[in-house]
Amino acid sequence: MDRSKIFSSAPGIYVIVAALPESGGRLQYRIKSELEKHERVAEQSQLHLMLEEV
Repeated sequence: MDRSKIFSSAPGIYVIVAALPESGGRLQYRIKSELEKHERVAEQSQLHLMLEEV
């Protein structure tokens, strides 16, 4: 079952909290939004790079 279709995520920017061990050859990360109290796990293919403006 695809969990992304069950649980909706908060909109906005997420910060990578930690890199996790590979799972099935896929890189995974723990991510956190300022709008949520909990962390989520996301595969690298689900992430998009956002650069901060200085």
